[in-house]
Amino acid sequence: MTPMYRDEQDLNQDVRAACVRACNTCAEACNACADACLGEPEVADLVRCIRTNLDCADMCATAAEVLDRFRGDHPELVRAVLDACAVVSAVCADETRLNADRYAHCKAAVDACERCAAACAAMLREPVLL
Repeated sequence: MTPMYRDEQDLNQDVRAACVRACNTCAEACNACADACLGEPEVADLVRCIRTNLDCADMCATAAEVLDRFRGDHPELVRAVLDACAVVSAVCADETRLNADRYAHCKAAVDACERCAAACAAMLREPVLL
């Protein structure tokens, strides 16, 4: 969620806004994938995918909240959260990709995870975090 208040500097933070959106989208896609996997007949074969999606959804939601509140204080905290989110998203993409050829919900999660990992990496290159 993007807060209603933005100062002048924030209005130019397209990379940050894109990262928040990517994290939120990934959280939604991973929760949806986990839920859909629970409804599949082969649910026992999808346990690892489900758990990884739930972990990724939690990490992405946390990263979006932390980044959205960030106003320049403690960039090291934001770097740590974004780095963790990028790693978790990449791991989730790899795990969920194993089922993407069979399930559209897994393919959607893979795509969202890859976009999230890329958005976190882009945000980590921003001068405000260096």
